[in-house]
Amino acid sequence: MKVSINDIGGLIAKEDERYIVKDNTILNNLVISSTRLNKNKSTSGHSHAGQEEVYYFIHGNGTIELDDVTHHFIAGDVILIEDGVFHRVHAGSDGAYFVCVFDGKRNHK
Repeated sequence: MKVSINDIGGLIAKEDERYIVKDNTILNNLVISSTRLNKNKSTSGHSHAGQEEVYYFIHGNGTIELDDVTHHFIAGDVILIEDGVFHRVHAGSDGAYFVCVFDGKRNHK
């Protein structure tokens, strides 16, 4: 199956004034998810045992917290999130759009 980096397909998993999160669960072992994070908004942040994630930032800029370390990101950056690491994204004044791939089913809120 082919999808676009700007529309990964799937269904809306979460939506509120901060963001729209879509999950494409067509594969058996991996989920591809996209987040359109509004300007100057943040994700809730979470960690999950037993799952690694890869975040690919497509548009915008901001910061991402990984446990106690904050990293700046711009479009084109890829962030590797290890099993059990707390992570939260903060969009800058242009907002942010990123695609995430993780193994298994969504086990975080």
